[in-house]
Amino acid sequence: QVQLVESGGGLVQAGGSLRLSCAASGRTFSNYAMGWFRQAPGKEREFVAWITWSAGNTYCADSVKGRFTISRDNAKNTVYLQMNSLKPEDTAVYYCAATRRLVSVVAAGYDYWGQGTQVTVSS
Repeated sequence: QVQLVESGGGLVQAGGSLRLSCAASGRTFSNYAMGWFRQAPGKEREFVAWITWSAGNTYCADSVKGRFTISRDNAKNTVYLQMNSLKPEDTAVYYCAATRRLVSVVAAGYDYWGQGTQVTVSS
């Protein structure tokens, strides 16, 4: 079992930056690949980025590529999502997720989820 707690969300103006953190506890964090997803009101949960357990590989959705960066610190049991050049369309609840399986862009590929943190970008 892995417990995930997101933090760092908030209200920011368009063009601004935020860094989300996801702290993990429970099983060995370094054994898990991690992902970030987001869900806007009335929309389905959307893939944002994933990172492999060793941080050797990362991948971001086209909608955030070049603006968002995923990283992790296994010594701190934490995964991060640095979000720059934020746009109003980035407004959503952001979730981190963990999996022992292969990284995936599909929510069903993850086994553990945090409770989410709200990000609101004003125009």
